[in-house]
Amino acid sequence: MTSLITFEYSQNIWKHFHSKNFVEKDLETSVAGRSFMITGANSGIGKATAMAIAKKAGTIHMVCRNKDKAEEARAEIVKESGNKEIYVHILDLTETKKVWEFAESFKKKYKTLNVLINNAGCMMTKREENDEGLEKSFASNSLAVYILIKSLIPLLEKSPEPRVITVSSGGMLVQKLRTGNLQSQRGRYDGTMVYAQNKRQQVVMTEQFAKAHPNIHFSVMHPGWVDTPTIANAMPDFHSSMKERLRTPEQGADTVVWLAVSEAAVKNPSGRFFQDRQMVSAHLPLAWTHSSQLEDQKFMSVMEDLTFSCRLI
Repeated sequence: MTSLITFEYSQNIWKHFHSKNFVEKDLETSVAGRSFMITGANSGIGKATAMAIAKKAGTIHMVCRNKDKAEEARAEIVKESGNKEIYVHILDLTETKKVWEFAESFKKKYKTLNVLINNAGCMMTKREENDEGLEKSFASNSLAVYILIKSLIPLLEKSPEPRVITVSSGGMLVQKLRTGNLQSQRGRYDGTMVYAQNKRQQVVMTEQFAKAHPNIHFSVMHPGWVDTPTIANAMPDFHSSMKERLRTPEQGADTVVWLAVSEAAVKNPSGRFFQDRQMVSAHLPLAWTHSSQLEDQKFMSVMEDLTFSCRLI
């Protein structure tokens, strides 16, 4: 853990918030009549994203694991934004089959979905499996994201100006895509590195989905190191020592909101990686983290097979 934090710091990945370079008019827009699904929307970056978009009159679908926390967050968003078009959906993203069932049910119930925001993150301190025998971090951070995107693509494609945004992490910069041992069954389990690998997988998924579905604008982003419950719970020592230097959830959410609502965002090519409203490389200079086209395709094939398998259970 310490080595990863040190590496990211040395590479200036979690630098100070660059709002001075932002074009504020990019976010001066109403999104009334547009619908946004946000996973992990009851706290941290997800909640800040939901609040910001709700204030712009967007319809929000909060996908959350904890009903009480979700309803509490919804009430706060409604009160502060004055927007009552905020809906709560209870789903544990580690439960793979239920993720697919939720997406299929959502397609039948709702006529449009303009933006899907994959924000929820799971960082495990020890290896655990879900009911399908899948490692929970992979199930939540990678397979759930794949299933939601794949299942909701038909709904997105028939909606105006569809977008998919995935919240990744700068930790993925120290990871090359793995096509084997996706369940972390071999070797010592390091929850931080598993999380970083999942985040690299999200980048590859974004790139591949963008190629396959040019009518949807796909993007993946790094929010910086943000003071969120995930960081506080999974890395308490880091959180307590660096708390004063972490970004606020609102700062972390800024680029998510920009990618979700601004016209400027979609002028950039689809499938790219962003930080602080700028398109940046998904690899460090001279990095060994590039995967081949064959490796990317093999990974996507594995994800498709796992998705199919979960539907048969």
